[in-house]
Amino acid sequence: MSTSSSIPSPDPGGGAQPALPPRPVVVPPKPRPEKKRRTALWGTLIALALLAGGAAYYLNTQSQGKVSGGTPIITVSTVVVGMGDLQATVRVNGTVSAQNFASMLAPRIMGSRGNFNRGGAGNQGGGDFTLVLMHLAKAGSRVKTGDVAAEFDPQFQMQRLDDYKDSVVQLDNSIKKMVANLAAAKEAHDQTVRSSKADWDKAVLDLKTADIRSAIDAEKFKLAVEEYQAKYKQLVFESSLVEESQRAAIRSSELNRDQSKIELQRAELNVQRMVIKAPMNGIVVMQSIVRTGGEFGQIREGDQISAGQPFMSIVDPSSMVLNATVNQVDAERLRLGMRATLRLDAYPDIAMPGSLIGIGAMAKISAFRASWVGEIPIRLKIDKMDPRVIPDLTGSAEIVVNTEKNVPLVSRAAIFDEEDGQVVFVQSPDGTWTKKKVETGLPNFTAVAIRSGVQKGDVLALQRPM
Repeated sequence: MSTSSSIPSPDPGGGAQPALPPRPVVVPPKPRPEKKRRTALWGTLIALALLAGGAAYYLNTQSQGKVSGGTPIITVSTVVVGMGDLQATVRVNGTVSAQNFASMLAPRIMGSRGNFNRGGAGNQGGGDFTLVLMHLAKAGSRVKTGDVAAEFDPQFQMQRLDDYKDSVVQLDNSIKKMVANLAAAKEAHDQTVRSSKADWDKAVLDLKTADIRSAIDAEKFKLAVEEYQAKYKQLVFESSLVEESQRAAIRSSELNRDQSKIELQRAELNVQRMVIKAPMNGIVVMQSIVRTGGEFGQIREGDQISAGQPFMSIVDPSSMVLNATVNQVDAERLRLGMRATLRLDAYPDIAMPGSLIGIGAMAKISAFRASWVGEIPIRLKIDKMDPRVIPDLTGSAEIVVNTEKNVPLVSRAAIFDEEDGQVVFVQSPDGTWTKKKVETGLPNFTAVAIRSGVQKGDVLALQRPM
């Protein structure tokens, strides 16, 4: 193998040689990409194989899809007739609440005779204190009869109690003073009566000396007797009046004292009313209020409550019911005592048995329906309680209207209506279809009971095969 170079070689003779042009360099050829060509070849072969398989499958399907006369075969969905129980139900939605509950109200404070010091807004006198919650049982907690459920600030009531105690003591002392004054006044009046009697007696004795007196003195003695006699009788008559006047004043003070004692008892009761105790066993449920600034939320400690305002409920968890509404058309099918299955939106795994215990007599208009479509309120009792059930949960119930047991059941899609009645299409062992007339029984939303015409195990078409 010869090689060449573009570098000129030196002349052996030492003379200068003309420069020769560079010769072309021979570049070796690049290796051929055998791997890529093989991959492309295999891809082409696979694509041809798939096309050939698809064509063969299509031709085979077309050849098998032909029967005598050239009619194509139709693929039909089927269902097998089974045996079971069928229930027709009415579904309703509603809210859970307690049938047995106690509503707790803020205490109505009894005030004085002038209707002052009653507390709360809207009373004459305006009230001189507020009902502020100092303690509350936790929402959702369980309480027993007699437990403290709430406590209001008793400061103003304690002040009233002290005032009435002092008032009773003061009136008692005032009455004692008036009795003592009455005794002194009576004694002083009696002394005046005795003195007047003595003057009258003296005047009578002086009158007896008139025979030895001058006519003028005798007349004076006579006038003195008459004067002292009249004065004495007047004082005797006034004695009873003075005593009655004093006794009336004492009786008035005694009445004021008795009234103060009654107000003292009211003040003591008001102090006791600042503590609210649970009247029954149950779960605490808080009410909601609108606070200053438009804030809406559950009642909590520190809130100011008006007299007589409901702020808490204690519910019996064993008396939970579902208050729901039903369309007026479906209400005609409902009867008291019907069984139902209740479910809660918050706990989808709960299915509780229940019964229908109340059906409303009057329909009400729903905001989500036309004005001429009414709804009837109904109430369902939960027979078997779950501990997670609390008031105000939303839920639903399926009320069993009718039941047929151990009957052939098929899908409603397998029943076809024709002019002479309802029919089904039954598949024969050889694959052909036979139309049969059936008598249907109780339907529900998805299935229907068959009374005659088919039997268990029959294969029915879900669409018309012919």
